[in-house]
Amino acid sequence: MATQVTAANARRGSSFLRIAIALQTLTIFIQAVSAGLLLTSSYGATLHDVGARVMYGASMLYLLAAVLAWKPGGGPARPVGYASGFLVLASVQVVLGIAHVPSVHLPLGVLMFGLSMLALARR
Repeated sequence: MATQVTAANARRGSSFLRIAIALQTLTIFIQAVSAGLLLTSSYGATLHDVGARVMYGASMLYLLAAVLAWKPGGGPARPVGYASGFLVLASVQVVLGIAHVPSVHLPLGVLMFGLSMLALARR
């Protein structure tokens, strides 16, 4: 009976982790779209600003999901490291965006999207 409960918790934690990574990947993609709108429309700046907050929240959700999949769920600890690293990248990305450093902000956004896609493919 205990084995069945542990297996169910692991599946639930893994599903939550997969959803969190997918949400993060989607928010980063939306940020790329809103960056294009930033250059071509009057509402692009607002959309990109709001999207940055949502993307950062999605990165925090990814870390929470990784911890829940690991500790109570009995999954591996490696995703916690990935999620922590990603939250650091997201923090740097926000700082660079606020400081208006597009020469690093844009390539870092592309890198983050690629890493998030890689994490999603691994799940």
